[in-house]
Amino acid sequence: MDTFRHLAAHLGLDLAAVCLLTFAVYYPRHRRRDLVPAYLALNVALFTVVAALAEVGGSGGTALGFGLFGVLSIIRLRSDSVQHEEVAYYFTTLVLGLLCGLPHLDFRISAALSAVLLAVIYVADHPRLLARARRTVVTLDTVHGDPGQLRADLARRLGEPLNWTVMEVDFVRDLMVVDVRYLEPRPGTGTRLALAPEQAHRATPAWESA
Repeated sequence: MDTFRHLAAHLGLDLAAVCLLTFAVYYPRHRRRDLVPAYLALNVALFTVVAALAEVGGSGGTALGFGLFGVLSIIRLRSDSVQHEEVAYYFTTLVLGLLCGLPHLDFRISAALSAVLLAVIYVADHPRLLARARRTVVTLDTVHGDPGQLRADLARRLGEPLNWTVMEVDFVRDLMVVDVRYLEPRPGTGTRLALAPEQAHRATPAWESA
């Protein structure tokens, strides 16, 4: 009976932690409903298997190995539809299931480590942290041979360029594709300049937060 109570306490801790992560931190900030069941299912599934393996193995070494394998395997879930910050939530979800699923780990230690994980991701993904930093991929219908001219063009259109990578140059169609990291101008500063029609180049950005 003590074993069941201990396991129930760990399960309650895991559910509380993953619900805080998903419904209090992730969804209010990113609004992707499709990833909510994925995070919950991954967490509970990992908790269930790790807890079961810990009971069978006795010491929990097998469960720990399985959990670490699950954390490392998250790399295989990376795709164009999942952003880098969402991968961080995948990591946190899996690690929470691993920590809480080990019944031989003291409950207070599990709770403390879970709190640390939640605090770190809360701060690291806070909207006010580096709020002006942005990333976008821009297609320009001109080819800049001079990096200074390219920087000035990007600054005029977007804000202060921090770094950029030229992804494609097409001399036939006279266009270039640039992946830009930049600081968005502060409201009312007038950093972006309006171009006359004869001076403007077409710019097609694919917006994405840094």
